[in-house]
Amino acid sequence: MKNLGALMKQAQQMQSKMAEMQEKLASLEVGGRSGGGLVEVLATGKGDIKRLKIDPSLLVPAEVEVLEDLIVAALADAKAKVEAAAADQMREVTGGLSLPPGMKLPF
Repeated sequence: MKNLGALMKQAQQMQSKMAEMQEKLASLEVGGRSGGGLVEVLATGKGDIKRLKIDPSLLVPAEVEVLEDLIVAALADAKAKVEAAAADQMREVTGGLSLPPGMKLPF
């Protein structure tokens, strides 16, 4: 029974660290860029988009598809940075253990 108590204590500590990590991710802001900075996105660690900046030179009606592609690329860049930050935070919390396949952050 002594081991069970220690295991429960470790689980509580891990839960506390996970809550702290989620708070850090919620306050984290990352930028995504595409087109050499012609399109920029600011996203939170939870993946919410806070700002989208488009260089006025891209506002050409005949080039709408280019603009759409650049927006998607900037969003993908921001998402990749959020996922990398979440993975870094998880490594800190778990002491380097990785998440099981299919499990993603933030929860």
